[in-house]
Amino acid sequence: MELVDFTPTSQNVEYYARIVGRKARERKINRLAYELVIDPGNFREVFPCLSELQEEEQFREPGKRLKALSLQEILQTSFPERESLLSPIILTQSLSMIHAWRGLGKTHVGLGIAYAVASGGEFLKWRSPQPRGVLYLDGEMPGSALKERLAAITASNDGEPLPDYFRIITPDLQELGCMPDLSTLEGQTAVNAMLTPETALIVVDNISCLCRSGRENEAESWLPVQGWALRQRAAGRAVLFIHHSGKNGEQRGASKREDILDTVIKLKRPVDYDPSQGAVFEVIFEKARYLKGVDTASFEARLTTNPRNDLQEWVYKDVALTSFDRVIALANEGLSQSEIANELQLNKSNVSRHWKKGVEQGLIQNARK
Repeated sequence: MELVDFTPTSQNVEYYARIVGRKARERKINRLAYELVIDPGNFREVFPCLSELQEEEQFREPGKRLKALSLQEILQTSFPERESLLSPIILTQSLSMIHAWRGLGKTHVGLGIAYAVASGGEFLKWRSPQPRGVLYLDGEMPGSALKERLAAITASNDGEPLPDYFRIITPDLQELGCMPDLSTLEGQTAVNAMLTPETALIVVDNISCLCRSGRENEAESWLPVQGWALRQRAAGRAVLFIHHSGKNGEQRGASKREDILDTVIKLKRPVDYDPSQGAVFEVIFEKARYLKGVDTASFEARLTTNPRNDLQEWVYKDVALTSFDRVIALANEGLSQSEIANELQLNKSNVSRHWKKGVEQGLIQNARK
């Protein structure tokens, strides 16, 4: 009777529409539940639908409906200024990725960045202006190895994070070593419960271990994680994803991951690398939405031991700029393609090719043709 009560009257149209919508959602939930009963292993297909239903329901709650402002209202609205967490590469609300081939040094970099942000220190060429809270999700390291690395980082830095400013979730601390899966509502809820008012940066190390549901090369499998990351951004937090590189040198799996990211950094071995050198890699910006000029220049980083105190130390140096790097740098200084061709003594077609690639990767911010 509820569905047809008072429907002939115009006063009850909105009431009737709400009932129809609720019944439609209930039917969808019943269908998803039935699919799970007959095929429990089909959760990969069902979860995106559940996530979509959850987001729909959020907008039906009082105070959570979509808002739209006029141009004039937008211009008069005071939005929080984005603050630097690790200048210049990570700001509040940044979504970033660092990817590299296995064993190259991704976790070294992830922990170094996290410690610098939490302590208000520095790592490589980047500086943190003040301590900010960090939640580090480690997906695979043994607890003893993680402890050893953190001890080395702490010993080699002058400053230490404030209490509870550097919090870590790692498998050896969990019952049965079970880590949350950010591709699921359960995993997202578990991680969200670990956030504090001070948390400004979440490091996800790594996507393969912590975003397990679905297939890595399917764009649809990334949608639940993307939704979670965007909600963190809306809450003012930054997220840094650590990921593996594929055989082609690009981040492994669906390229759709990069769509929402502000910054994508690739770590790769130098051409003349020798295994005896240990952790040595080039830092290359593949996407840099808010960076300009020298901030996007590639450089080489090396983990060494200081002979004076036997503590670990990172050293870095600029690498020789390629013609692509030089075109991007001059483009961001405001030069046109013709001016760049004359400045670098390059063929105009080569400049155009580099320019197009730079625009596609988000490396050119001040484009003039």
